[in-house]
Amino acid sequence: MFKRLNLNHLRIFVTTARRNRSDTVEKFRIETDTMGDVKVPCNKYYGAQTVRSKKNFPIGSKTERMPKPIVIAMGILKKAAAEVNKEFGLEAQISDAISKAADEVISGELYDKGHFPLVIWQTGSGTQTNMNCNEVISNRAIEIMGGEMGSKNPVHPNDHVNKGQSSNDTFPAAEHISVGMELNKNLIPSLMELALGLEDKQKEFGDIIKIGRTHLMDAVPLTLGQEFSGYRQQLCNGLARIDACLPRVYELALGGTAIGTGLNTRKGFAEKVAARISDLTSLPFKTAPNFFEALAARDAMVEVHGVLNTIAVSLMKIANDIRFLGSGPRCGLGELMLPENEPGSSIMPGKVNPTQCESLTMICAQVMGNHVAVTIGGSNGHFELNVFKPVIVSNVLRSIRLLSDGCRGFNKNCVKGIKANKERIEKLMKDSLMLVTALNPHIGYDKAAIIAKTAHANGTTLKEEALKAGVSEVDFDKWVDPKLMLGPN
Repeated sequence: MFKRLNLNHLRIFVTTARRNRSDTVEKFRIETDTMGDVKVPCNKYYGAQTVRSKKNFPIGSKTERMPKPIVIAMGILKKAAAEVNKEFGLEAQISDAISKAADEVISGELYDKGHFPLVIWQTGSGTQTNMNCNEVISNRAIEIMGGEMGSKNPVHPNDHVNKGQSSNDTFPAAEHISVGMELNKNLIPSLMELALGLEDKQKEFGDIIKIGRTHLMDAVPLTLGQEFSGYRQQLCNGLARIDACLPRVYELALGGTAIGTGLNTRKGFAEKVAARISDLTSLPFKTAPNFFEALAARDAMVEVHGVLNTIAVSLMKIANDIRFLGSGPRCGLGELMLPENEPGSSIMPGKVNPTQCESLTMICAQVMGNHVAVTIGGSNGHFELNVFKPVIVSNVLRSIRLLSDGCRGFNKNCVKGIKANKERIEKLMKDSLMLVTALNPHIGYDKAAIIAKTAHANGTTLKEEALKAGVSEVDFDKWVDPKLMLGPN
């Protein structure tokens, strides 16, 4: 039973809560937007529209926040736009203050301090996140210039920070910037590391002949190195696929403004901003060839995630093969010895599990699930605007992060430590009946099949049954040599 609550404790709790609530109220300022006054925390740079979005979309926890790479990309975009607007007549002091404030957004510092609290689940155009960025940069720029936060003077979030822009073109541009940066910074290097790790094993296992398996059944021999070369090639193909889709990622919607016509921009603005973004990121971003497509469709993001989905499929196959080949230690295939990183069971002493393989396969499953959301989102670009942008880009970025971390960890904690169990590999190969395939050119398929089936039924060796069938021992030893079965005759 619960103890009766002490009334003195209750009074203390209520008094403390009231005092804390009173302290909190004193830390608010009043900001105004087109719908009226809004109380904004004094210690935050965001403004009225961000507060409204927080109240209107109280969905999920902090894990549902707009991804940090999107906010950083927004900072890059706003900095570039301010510098170009300076060329077109924006007051230098204002432009410079915006640029400095944007640098703090780009650093990630303001994101980490809670100035970008909005979740993915908001307007499908990302308008609230665009305004969150405009408000933060505006208020920080005002502070830099010695003004009063929330006054919108001398730096206005719409008139100055968002000058020549619309959420409809800034958010998709930020999508492309963030995805392009994350692919180059994280996924491509991680895939290359894992591909090189597999290549090292390919070379290490180059002379180890083992039995192959098709349909999960015994097949003809190959080397363990050849098997690993297939894994490496899958990742090389994945890297090539990323490279092939990047040109569409580098196309920016910025300049299309509301519906693709470029209303309220200056001639050359889009191209100049894209060039500046390219300078800031060291990536070849450029203006999209057709703004109507760039705003209404998310085909480039769907294409990118299609590549991520393919990479996940490849990694799932690789991880499953490796853990099956390492199954055992006594009652499985046991051809590979995987690193023993941690105890595997809370009840079975001494058991060690292929946890790195399991982790990677779960990542792959999640990426495949993300692809469904991206596909549905991409198919919902009605008329002049796709309104699934936040859910699309959040899933793309999450998949990039998961695959990047997964590949890096799998290489470091599994692939590098894989050893070949040569004794087990040799035993399984000698026991295999599929070496009989080497007899096909000499005695024909039908006779070779009879030898294999008879050996299987009698529990004898291929050689024993071949000799009974009239093949000489000299010919058998010459023809059935695994080393001669690794390539064309």
